[in-house]
Amino acid sequence: MSDSRGEIEVETLLKLVLGLVAVVLVFEILEAVISGLAWLLGPFFVIVQLAIAVLIVLWLLDRI
Repeated sequence: MSDSRGEIEVETLLKLVLGLVAVVLVFEILEAVISGLAWLLGPFFVIVQLAIAVLIVLWLLDRI
């Protein structure tokens, strides 16, 4: 049985961690933007979400 632990290079591991941190930061920024839009739109935010979902479904079905 061969032991393949520790074969990843440090630079590759650092790039992977940096990429994951960047993804988390993007999600945090998107969360802030979406919560700001939800506050501005108030009760209409659910309607906007449904409209976006309908547009995506129509686009996937080639109806747009």
